[in-house]
Amino acid sequence: MPNKDASPSSVDIREDDLQALSAAVLDILLRDHTTGKNIFWATHDYEALGPAYDYHSEILPHLITGEHGMVIRPRVLKTKAEQTDRAKDMAEVFTPSWVCNAQNNLVDEAWFGRKDVFNVEHTSDHTWQSNPDKIIFPVGKTWKDYVRATRMELTCGEAPYLVSRYDATTGEVIPLRQRIGLLDRKLRVVSENTETSGDWLDWAQTAYKNTYGFEWQGDNLLLAREALLFSFIEYYQAKFGKVPLQKSINYIAYIISWNLFQMDGLKGVVPDSCRNGVTETVQTLFGEEEQTIQCVGCQQENLRRHNGTYCLIRDWANDKKKIRFIDLIKS
Repeated sequence: MPNKDASPSSVDIREDDLQALSAAVLDILLRDHTTGKNIFWATHDYEALGPAYDYHSEILPHLITGEHGMVIRPRVLKTKAEQTDRAKDMAEVFTPSWVCNAQNNLVDEAWFGRKDVFNVEHTSDHTWQSNPDKIIFPVGKTWKDYVRATRMELTCGEAPYLVSRYDATTGEVIPLRQRIGLLDRKLRVVSENTETSGDWLDWAQTAYKNTYGFEWQGDNLLLAREALLFSFIEYYQAKFGKVPLQKSINYIAYIISWNLFQMDGLKGVVPDSCRNGVTETVQTLFGEEEQTIQCVGCQQENLRRHNGTYCLIRDWANDKKKIRFIDLIKS
């Protein structure tokens, strides 16, 4: 269960700390592989800071480090007014960790065919107690199957269903052994079933390659990506008593930058990329003409006919091929 004595300030991963890890890691976490640019703000919350913080502007390292190092903060550290505004504007409501745990437990109950695999819930006070024993797998399934199982958090916010470094509603830090995220569980299984650093890294990479999430707002997406990266470091350090090599950190960051992506979940495109009512000059048989562009997908609510930029993900098991996310959805 969450540590009641933890300091809320410890939930905030500073972008300066990321730059201290390496010059590359923050750049990697800000990358949008669909557009070839950086993820963008996709919120009006920061526009008072200047044009570089405009809704459609890319999030650049110098905008969130140094003297600007406190610009992006977890929701729990924002003021009540800021939380209320985001709830009104973007329906942003984060889920308590005990609810995330209960729902993740249902996922595992279905996969394992039994209850209370990773922890036992105490519904009376919304806490839980982690199973102290090594996880036992059902007949016909192995720990490797579990690590390879695909998991995704829709509209993930700061990704509390994937990793649970802290309770997103209270700011209470959750000790490593008591964490309940879907990726937390995979990393626990990896740690329980590997001995060498090489094997651990191989299977941790597999766990990350099979864990996905998407989010609209760029600040939330960066927070989610940071949480997944620091979780990797924390689990490795708990297993081997040292920080992983920089190349391992950078590669996990690269996987995360592909698997947690910025998307309008209703359309499958980069947020606000559909062109509606835009006047463009086009070449016709009769010369140049101005035409007003409309998005058929938006007008007809047809997932496959949007004129926006469809989000790409990487098929890690198939020669790392790039595919459109919507092509994974059956018609």
